[in-house]
Amino acid sequence: MKQVITQSLLTSNAKHDCISCSTGKFLALLMIFGLAYLMFTHKSAPHSVSQGQAEGIKVNTEVEGISDSSGRFKRFWRKPPRLPPQLPPDEKGSIDNHELQKLNTGSKWVDRQQRVKKAFIHAWSGYKMYAMGYDELMPLSQRGVDGLGGLGATVVDALDTALIMGAEEVVSEAGLWIEAHLSDRISKKGQVNLFETTIRVLGGLLSAYHLSGGEQGTNLTQKGPKPTVYLETARNLADRLLLAFTSSPTSIPFSDVVLHDSSAHRAPDGLSSTAEVSTVQLEFNYLSTVSGDPRYSIEAMKVLEHIKDLPKVEGLVPIYISPDSGEFSGENIRLGSRGDSYYEYLIKVWLQQGRNRDGNFTYLYDMYEEAMRGVRHLLVQKSIPNGLVFVGELPYGPKGSFSPKMDHLVCFLPGTLALGATKGLTKEKAMKKNLLKFEDLENLKLAEDLAKTCFEMYSVTSTGLAPEIAYFHTEEYSEHGLDGGNKNSKFVNDIIIKHADRHNLLRPETVESLFILYRITEDPKYQEWGWQIFEAFEKYTKVDSGGYSSLEDVTVLPPHRRDKMETFFLGETLKYFYLLFGDRSIIPLDKYVFNTEAHPLPIKGS
Repeated sequence: MKQVITQSLLTSNAKHDCISCSTGKFLALLMIFGLAYLMFTHKSAPHSVSQGQAEGIKVNTEVEGISDSSGRFKRFWRKPPRLPPQLPPDEKGSIDNHELQKLNTGSKWVDRQQRVKKAFIHAWSGYKMYAMGYDELMPLSQRGVDGLGGLGATVVDALDTALIMGAEEVVSEAGLWIEAHLSDRISKKGQVNLFETTIRVLGGLLSAYHLSGGEQGTNLTQKGPKPTVYLETARNLADRLLLAFTSSPTSIPFSDVVLHDSSAHRAPDGLSSTAEVSTVQLEFNYLSTVSGDPRYSIEAMKVLEHIKDLPKVEGLVPIYISPDSGEFSGENIRLGSRGDSYYEYLIKVWLQQGRNRDGNFTYLYDMYEEAMRGVRHLLVQKSIPNGLVFVGELPYGPKGSFSPKMDHLVCFLPGTLALGATKGLTKEKAMKKNLLKFEDLENLKLAEDLAKTCFEMYSVTSTGLAPEIAYFHTEEYSEHGLDGGNKNSKFVNDIIIKHADRHNLLRPETVESLFILYRITEDPKYQEWGWQIFEAFEKYTKVDSGGYSSLEDVTVLPPHRRDKMETFFLGETLKYFYLLFGDRSIIPLDKYVFNTEAHPLPIKGS
């Protein structure tokens, strides 16, 4: 019995020793494995927490497992930060647009957006130093010039850009100048153009009113005067501009107003531009809303109500209209100068009124849809040899010959088509809600094709900047020796640039369309195209002493500069660049409409 007990004890001790041995080995292996895992995960997380936060990446710093109260072991047990997937170049196309959008909201675009803000500050600094209070800066001769009636147009045009960018020093300087000087100038200045003054000065004041907190709007700053200063100044100006409407014998306003004696006049040839008389409604409608005075909206909307009943060519209209007869004049149909923003405001005024397809403004949506069908049928063609889609002209009406001429101004159309298709929603959201008709999809496809053409008008030149006007090589039209200068461009033989059309005025239309298409399609190629254009502006138009200059010829290097910085470079071009590279929640397209000078105004009920 003793031997059995002894044997059992020996067996038990042996098993215990074996178990202890196995447990020790297991714990040792576990420790080694744990250390290896920590080393591996540490090496695979090169981004710091601050980098992750800057790029919009949420870093999880919760502790898992055991840690003492001092937390000294927490750094060994944190989850590694989640990093965006790093795709090889040949696999980047496989990721969907939503993921690409996430990737492109990182530090690269934050930095690029700040580059745009620096450009804006540089442009403003030149204007402030050499031209403060004048309409425009001549950056090479370092002086100001009044080409828009002497109301300090650059100050007002730039103000809401500064508000959106958070450039508070500019907001303060511009706002205080408006408070101190603008009302006095409105009462004393001479002749101004109804259209230009409305879109730049009146539109700029109303947008600044909203963005600085007026009407419980988006208060983006504490700088500058109270919002009521902007509203009161806007009413002072609008009361005088109303004379263009009330002095006319028809619903079509005169083209010009003399501010100091409160009179209105026809243009020298007696005609008004179709685009000009139909591109004041957003501004006057909003002024009626915030002032409680319906006169502004009533007079402005009479124009569109009148045009509704005039004869058209598949929804398309001539570029001149008579304030005396109320009828169109001539047969010239185009979406370039004097025609462009008529089509833009058809859809935008309807959007501004709350997108109600059953309300009093349905006729605007119907006119827009008919006009875009007319564009697709009568004005859209493709170039040879590479098939760029472009919008031409009918200078002698539908029975005359087609002209393959396309102003840079026509590059507003891709953005307008996209906006009309989805009503400011993303394409993905509109598709999920089953909001897109077949015609909407056709217009959205045309928008993307035209945006490609507008971008190639830049990339085909030696400077990477577009000319004022381009012609397109077709079966019926060609000219040799008039290319853009960039022999590496695939489209060098598709685009013809005549000598008189080679200037660049720092125009915004292409950047505007890239911004809208990026917001709607979420395709990051539009950001990349925009960045290429911005770099070309920086390289060839920036003036070291302050400001940016227009160019004489974009097809040669180095380009000769024109001595002019248009107000819309600060009011539109740089604003659209900034929004293109920034957060989608800033000025969302389903809550705001931009007037044709890029001044955002809120949609009713948004």
